Amino acid sequence: MNAAEFMPAEPPDHVGAQLRTRREGAVLVLTISNPRARNALNPSIYRAAAQAVRATAGFRTVRAIVLHGEGGHFSGGGDLKRLARQRKFPEAEQRAHIDALHEWVMALQEAPQPVIAAVEGAAFGGGFSVCLACDLIVAAEDARFAMSYVNMGLSPEAGGTDSLARALPPQAALEMLLDGTPVAAERLHGWGVVNKVVPSGGAFEAALGWAQELARGPFEAQARIKALVHGARGRARREQLDAERESFLASLYGDEAGDRIRRFLAPRSELQVGSGVQ
Repeated sequence: MNAAEFMPAEPPDHVGAQLRTRREGAVLVLTISNPRARNALNPSIYRAAAQAVRATAGFRTVRAIVLHGEGGHFSGGGDLKRLARQRKFPEAEQRAHIDALHEWVMALQEAPQPVIAAVEGAAFGGGFSVCLACDLIVAAEDARFAMSYVNMGLSPEAGGTDSLARALPPQAALEMLLDGTPVAAERLHGWGVVNKVVPSGGAFEAALGWAQELARGPFEAQARIKALVHGARGRARREQLDAERESFLASLYGDEAGDRIRRFLAPRSELQVGSGVQ
């Protein structure tokens, strides 16, 4: 189930909760828009976000994705009032809501494009779990992250335990999961969970600039690299080596590599002879 944010919340605004989408050149920008409730998440957001991400998979014109929250927060997590009401309804209904949230998480992982989370303010509970589902994280220096589920007597969903268990030593992961206290962006940067820390108010622009740089890269190669990294989690070393072999061959004999190698080897300064490929 979704957890509420750790800090006191303003009354949630269900009517205004929505996902906004726009294009910035080759970058798709997804905005969680519910600022009166610190971008509290709800099932309509889950379904809209999963659909928006899935819809880009077949379009090479979308080369990167940025996910952020409107206003001063990424997302404070779920809506406790909705969850309190949900307790009066059959468990099957909430199960379907969680499945929708998990579909969003899987859409982020399976998207061929790199996905960057831009975090200002709070990324708590379900907001933190979704943030961790992105490929890269850019955070403002005053951003705060918390697995605040435990404060409400809940356990995480949206891959929160999986992401932290894979990214951190058990002690660090359990500290965040069992304690529920917000952690600073700088500390997560030191742990390697946050990629870049930028001045307050600058997370989105920094993430967008990075996304635009990545968008100029080779689409197919980036998609294969992303798939290899995520796939490595469930493979033995030999299986990963085999997967890398097949991916390399598919890339080498594809149009992207042919064009880039040809341009690299075109007459130019001898300082650019080395390719870096064994």
